[in-house]
Amino acid sequence: MDIVVESLLEGACRARGTAVVIDVFRAFTTAAVALARGAEKIIMVRDSEEALRLRDAGVGHVCIGEVDGIPPPGFDHGNSPFEMTSANVAGKTILQRTSAGTQGIVAALPHVERLYAGSLVTATATARAIRAARPALVTLVAMGDSGIERTDEDELCALHLRNLLEGRPGNPAAVRDVILAGKRISDFRDPGKPHLPSEDLDIAIDIGRFDFAVRVIAENGRPVARAETAA
Repeated sequence: MDIVVESLLEGACRARGTAVVIDVFRAFTTAAVALARGAEKIIMVRDSEEALRLRDAGVGHVCIGEVDGIPPPGFDHGNSPFEMTSANVAGKTILQRTSAGTQGIVAALPHVERLYAGSLVTATATARAIRAARPALVTLVAMGDSGIERTDEDELCALHLRNLLEGRPGNPAAVRDVILAGKRISDFRDPGKPHLPSEDLDIAIDIGRFDFAVRVIAENGRPVARAETAA
């Protein structure tokens, strides 16, 4: 298995083989929480207008996500995993738009053979699912901030996944410690940023929290994510 680590939106466009598009803060942590809460599937889109249009057309039920970190007008929920822990999403189709994660998924989908939406909460299960499939090539894409600036949490998630894929246990405690020492952590403790609750951080760095991967498949030309488990 050859493993390539890429970054940002350009990296998502270069992804080939089996790809994991990583967004720890917070898109794919939020997506994992929604699926754990019983959401049927998540349709990932490029812009908020598309999400609202699909909801109005009955394609989906709940719009979640952000533009510049803030829930767009008309959305049901923001891009918060903590908010999602109490959201009524069981059995529903979610429409998700974010500034980094869903952009990477849309960009990578046409070029890859198999695709996952990755985060630390699903890292263990994602590695297990990929190892079970035995792909020749894996691309790990750390999306960073808005797909244009590298971030510690996504780069470290990619390295942690690489360790797991290559049969090493990794060091979850070290991964968490380095993330918690980073510059983005203060945002979750800033009372002037109520859209970034501290509970989001607690969930996002809970490595291996969920026993499923978030698998993305093209359906009707759109990327659709569901929970996938592997023995």
